[in-house]
Amino acid sequence: MSHPREEVEAVVADYVEQRRQIDAGKGKWSDLARFFTDDIVYIDPAHGRVEGLETVTAWLDDGMVGFDDWKFPIEFTAIDGDNVAVKWLQVFPNGAQQSGWTRLIYAGDGKFRYDEDMLNMAHVLEDMKSLHWRPSEGFLMPGFLGPLISRWTASPV
Repeated sequence: MSHPREEVEAVVADYVEQRRQIDAGKGKWSDLARFFTDDIVYIDPAHGRVEGLETVTAWLDDGMVGFDDWKFPIEFTAIDGDNVAVKWLQVFPNGAQQSGWTRLIYAGDGKFRYDEDMLNMAHVLEDMKSLHWRPSEGFLMPGFLGPLISRWTASPV
């Protein structure tokens, strides 16, 4: 059974505002943790499945190290019962953009129990390579990314 639409809309509006604040440099990614249940399941295209509020909260900041000058503006949201779609962009420092989506499942009491981020990692990696992007100190390296960056570094620019 779905929660009242007005309730879901209010939480989504608050979530979108929090994301705007983060993009404006007035917050950190872990500020989103207040929107998640204790048993949150978060699916990330680079890091895979992250579970539990404490783990997700730490990962939200750790997983964004090195992307301080990237922006993630939200274009729109859509709500169908407890399902929420968030359409956003990933904007690189050079202005290149990738399209991304987040699926959230609302659990009540102002919290989501599921967050799945989706984007085309092949395109993201192409843009990272063209930017000559390198991880900064503290970057949480997804397993597949290390060998790719090593090849970028070894190949002539």
